[in-house]
Amino acid sequence: MLEKTLRVCERGHKYYKSSDCPSCPICNKEDKPNNGFLSKLSSPARNALVHEGIDTLQKLSTYTEKEILKIHGIGRASIPTMRKLLEEEGLAFKE
Repeated sequence: MLEKTLRVCERGHKYYKSSDCPSCPICNKEDKPNNGFLSKLSSPARNALVHEGIDTLQKLSTYTEKEILKIHGIGRASIPTMRKLLEEEGLAFKE
């Protein structure tokens, strides 16, 4: 296991992290949307999708599950949640 190091984000939050991931957990909590499909996802998954410009279920539905899983920050655990959210809107991942 890697040793955790003290880091400071652009906003001045201090936090410890062992990975190379630059995201600040305090900022992630503060920036979490209160509604919409992104509010149902973990911070890494949410940040990854937003970074790729995928901020609506309509945009998400233009990707296959395989394509989404290739995005850094998206894990297998996020797929069932995304699938369910798409289904609730009458959408699905691209075949």
